[in-house]
Amino acid sequence: MTHKINAAITGVAGYVPDYVLTNEELEKLVETNDEWITSRTGIKERRILKGEGLGTSYMGAKAVTDLLKKTNTKPEEVDLLICATVTPDYFFPSCANLICKSVGIRETASFDLAAACSGFLNALGTGTAFIESGRYKKVIIVGADKMSAIVDYADRTTCILFGDGAGAVMLEPTEDGTGVQDFILKSDGEGCESLMQKGGGSAYPPTHETIDQKLHYIRQEGQSVFKFAVTRMADISAEIMERNYLTGDDIAFLVPHQANKRIIDATANRMNIGEDKVMLNIQRYGNTTAATIPLCLWDYENQLKKGDNLILAAFGGGFTWASAYVKWAYDPK
Repeated sequence: MTHKINAAITGVAGYVPDYVLTNEELEKLVETNDEWITSRTGIKERRILKGEGLGTSYMGAKAVTDLLKKTNTKPEEVDLLICATVTPDYFFPSCANLICKSVGIRETASFDLAAACSGFLNALGTGTAFIESGRYKKVIIVGADKMSAIVDYADRTTCILFGDGAGAVMLEPTEDGTGVQDFILKSDGEGCESLMQKGGGSAYPPTHETIDQKLHYIRQEGQSVFKFAVTRMADISAEIMERNYLTGDDIAFLVPHQANKRIIDATANRMNIGEDKVMLNIQRYGNTTAATIPLCLWDYENQLKKGDNLILAAFGGGFTWASAYVKWAYDPK
């Protein structure tokens, strides 16, 4: 009897910079306060990457180096590396190329994938397809963003939200029934104006005017993004549960994108699960965009057991939104 090949997460690693930007420090930069930030977002602090010339690939390489060590994988054994990011070091070469160079991965397929805060789940779905095809045996998925590079620290609507970080997972084939069971990826370009970085690309290349107008910073319409995120993230989490005949009792953990505590709570309520089943680290890292979900897996790895049912869910600029149903593949080491 032939068993279906699934893509199993066989290891997870993460990296966050040392510098801690607290709510109290932000009070000195913009008109805000700790109580206001905490009550509306759940964020207490976030990590910021300092150092000249250090970009997203630096953090991604740190996470991948740890992942290779934890999974006892040699660089030459890696078949593919995908980096989900909206803050690459350069437009080209890709962040994935730079990570591979840093960790000694040579002559291997690698590329970046941009889907904002849903980037990691889009990359996970892509890597899963490569594993299920039988073509590749070891695929690394990185979610990494240096959001501080595109945040205007004079804009109190965005500077309180974002931090820097990277997470990485190893995908390998398995026939024991664990691994990625299902995923749903969606997008709608109607939301582009509500959350975007307008300057720097081919539509509005860098000029004195784009810099003066601060077009190279992230901009978002908070209310429209919040309304969309609450609805779509809850909907797609419920959809993947329903089509896999799961109830809240079957779920070990919800692994949500860490953008706003109220959005996370709404998603958990829709899934009919309690706070004890929700991975949460937004209070320490803020919104690290493509890095939030793998950083959650990294933080909670020791609490996961083989066979645990996880629902991963995210939304992001575009708009994009995604979910995945993963059956955890290993016990705590």
